[in-house]
Amino acid sequence: MFKKILFATTASPVCDDAAKVAFDLELKWDAQLIVFHVLGIPTRGYSPFVTDVRTGEEEQVDPDYIEWVKEEMKNTYGDLLKDSENVTIDAAVGFPHREILRKARTENVDLIVMGAHTRPEDVGASRYRNVVGSTMQKVAKGAGCPVAIISRPCTTCWKLFSNIVIATDLSKASKSAFLWAFKLAKEVNANLHLFHALDLEVGPGGQGKAQEDIEKRIAAAKAKIDKEYIPQLKGFDKYTMAIWEGTPYVEILKFARDRQADLIVMAHHTREIDPEQALLGSIVEQVVLRSACPVASVNRPGKAV
Repeated sequence: MFKKILFATTASPVCDDAAKVAFDLELKWDAQLIVFHVLGIPTRGYSPFVTDVRTGEEEQVDPDYIEWVKEEMKNTYGDLLKDSENVTIDAAVGFPHREILRKARTENVDLIVMGAHTRPEDVGASRYRNVVGSTMQKVAKGAGCPVAIISRPCTTCWKLFSNIVIATDLSKASKSAFLWAFKLAKEVNANLHLFHALDLEVGPGGQGKAQEDIEKRIAAAKAKIDKEYIPQLKGFDKYTMAIWEGTPYVEILKFARDRQADLIVMAHHTREIDPEQALLGSIVEQVVLRSACPVASVNRPGKAV
């Protein structure tokens, strides 16, 4: 399923957790892994000077400097490279999200792996909105393939993964995420856990939903899953289905822990809008910031089916 994987890295410690997942995937799938770093943003026009994305300092870029950066990347990931046989290391100059997306298209990759943050001060800042790295935001929006986002050390990771959670809000956008998760589960003979979190938003004046209304909404959600999702699983019996009510991202994280998930799959966005215009959904963002396992964002059908 994964023949070619792009690991987009800042080549700094904040990407170490994502690196381990990327190299695990390369070994598990015998895939080609491209370790890619955008080393700087041009200061102006076609100037030979760039602002280094790691240090913020201005550097003069020439072929020798780029080769030096590649050698530094080999040193950074030396231990992981020892067990790998099909890894290429590349670097480019430009705006990070543009170059990552260009590289993904050029190489026709099946998956992009990256960290949720690009700056050390962002790590763990989950109490703030919009703290997910802007580069990751833009890559997740523009990618034609799923994007696996790693925000902290992975406790189970992909070498041993056997439980995949597909968190769906029953929107059209979630269908692509479901199809990709199902395809992956079949490929690796993993358990697939369909999960829907019923959002119990508080009404005017702080009044909660009546129990009768909650039960009706749960029944409606179950009926939709039975009609639109379960028939797709014909011949596949390693699945469960659950609907919990509460704050969506909290329930998704609780469910993932309960099922000992190795991967959470979600739609990049939920509103019925052009993927090119969609921002990363706030629920996905909150899950990414807190999840103990990788979170795969699926933006469009593309390679999901």
